Amino acid sequence: MKKFELSKAVKNAKTSMSKHSPEILTGIGIAGMIGTTIVAVRATPKALKLLEAEKELKNENGEELSKADIVRTTWRCYIPAAVTGTVSIICLIGASSVNHKRNAALVTAYTISETAFSEYRDKVIESIGEKKEREIRDEVAKDKIAKNPVKNCEVFVTEKGNTLCYDAISGRYFRSDIDKIKKAENELNHRLISEMYIALNEFYYEVGLPGTKMGDELGWNIDGGLIGLDFSSQLTEDGTPCLVIDYRIAPRYEYEKLM
Repeated sequence: MKKFELSKAVKNAKTSMSKHSPEILTGIGIAGMIGTTIVAVRATPKALKLLEAEKELKNENGEELSKADIVRTTWRCYIPAAVTGTVSIICLIGASSVNHKRNAALVTAYTISETAFSEYRDKVIESIGEKKEREIRDEVAKDKIAKNPVKNCEVFVTEKGNTLCYDAISGRYFRSDIDKIKKAENELNHRLISEMYIALNEFYYEVGLPGTKMGDELGWNIDGGLIGLDFSSQLTEDGTPCLVIDYRIAPRYEYEKLM
């Protein structure tokens, strides 16, 4: 029993270390850089003493201390600092590499999921018809505002209309107008054709919303098709009409790259 528990503990420790390896490597790298500075500072007095002795020896022989003499005399003092610094750099590079691989895996998984969802949606429309599929989307939009009621949220005033709107991706309410939103969609699609890709934040700016961190990471690429907004008219919990905005082609990660 004890052997089993020990084995389980070791396995859990390995899993935890693997999961948090970027944080661990970054921590070691930062600590190593601090340690490198400390070790180098502590080595300096010894190096100065060696230089002083070498300088006296050179003076006795009528010679001057050259740069090559300085390096030859002191380099051994800084070996520990050099080793610590090298290990620190390796740890930081390792952390960056692990993060890059994980991000690449996430992008791949996201792309696969996006493709699967698109294929599934096409099959649903083919099976039950556009009208029924529209009803299902309306029910989904209704659930979204029910789970994120307007009374608990800030409503952004954009000076582009008075209709209450809800963005399905960022979960934000704002005041606007469907014609203004469609105009923003058309303008962005015009830019998308010429510029090849557009960030989600560009849409937010067009409708008067502030950008978000996610809005910089997600966007559309012309290879995936033009931006297609989906509108659903719903009522909030207090009976206020609300226009739910969703996206027929969802913005994706690494939208700057060709598919």
